Amino acid sequence: MPVLHNSDYQAPFLLQNRHMLTIYPSLFRSIKPVAYRRMRIATPDADFLDLDFSETGSESIVVILHGLEGNSTRKYILGMVHVFNGAGFDTVSMNFRGCSGEPNKNLCFYHSGETGDLDTVVNYLISLKKYKAIHLVGFSLGGNVTLKYVGERGARLDGVIKSAVAISVPCDLKNSSAELEKRHNIIYMQRFIRDLGHKLLLKKGQFPADVSLENYDQIKSFRQFDDRYTAPMHGFKDALEYWEQCSSKKYLHQIHIPTLLINAKDDPFLGKGCFPYEVADSSKHFYLETPQSGGHVGFVRFGEDFYWSEKRALRFICEA
Repeated sequence: MPVLHNSDYQAPFLLQNRHMLTIYPSLFRSIKPVAYRRMRIATPDADFLDLDFSETGSESIVVILHGLEGNSTRKYILGMVHVFNGAGFDTVSMNFRGCSGEPNKNLCFYHSGETGDLDTVVNYLISLKKYKAIHLVGFSLGGNVTLKYVGERGARLDGVIKSAVAISVPCDLKNSSAELEKRHNIIYMQRFIRDLGHKLLLKKGQFPADVSLENYDQIKSFRQFDDRYTAPMHGFKDALEYWEQCSSKKYLHQIHIPTLLINAKDDPFLGKGCFPYEVADSSKHFYLETPQSGGHVGFVRFGEDFYWSEKRALRFICEA
């Protein structure tokens, strides 16, 4: 306890393959857009964050964090917004720096362990003096940020933050990076490196003396990318130091609020290190649920308005 051994998610008969479960939602899911109200807030280092609110007039709000190179318009974000709005919660979808449609001002943008911006968002919400309860939901990279945030603050976490849910999380960054280098993941790795290259091209326009794209086409893995860009741009010696310091797994034992991690056993992005059973077994607050299937941010349900992961997150937060 609290490892949740009997997950009730079952993949549709036509989507038994982990890659199909991963790819299907982005290609084929139909979901209504959200009429967001955008608010731009300043960060302590003179940059900005764009927040997209969807409000019902509630005293409870859910902060939703997207994955690598995502944004507030991704289908998995919209699904989560709809399910929580339908249950009477306000939501705010946080766009990481440079992901809202406009490059951020500074050289650094965001990474898997950057929790300062989430703290800025939480403090902004508290300053509104409107919300009695704040809940956090993060996907993939955003899930790692979520878990690291509640873990590293531990008992010092502001009491207004009541619960957290993290979905498809590479909580061991070294382990996940190694998994993504495997042949069966080449299509995902190529897409990530391509999308990050587009972001670096914008950064080079802003900071031509600080960003070089020479031989970028030779980068094939996160280890190469993080060694050359993420680590030095954000104050780490190399990829290994970045992964070690920023993996949420090392902070999970410090969590002091009800927190659920959902990682499918067939997630193609996650190796064995991303299933922290021992931590959950010894924790009073950190719950781990590992469905047999689900892919990466998949958990598809046919014939229903919402996916299993969205309903599961709502249920956990309502019961927390």
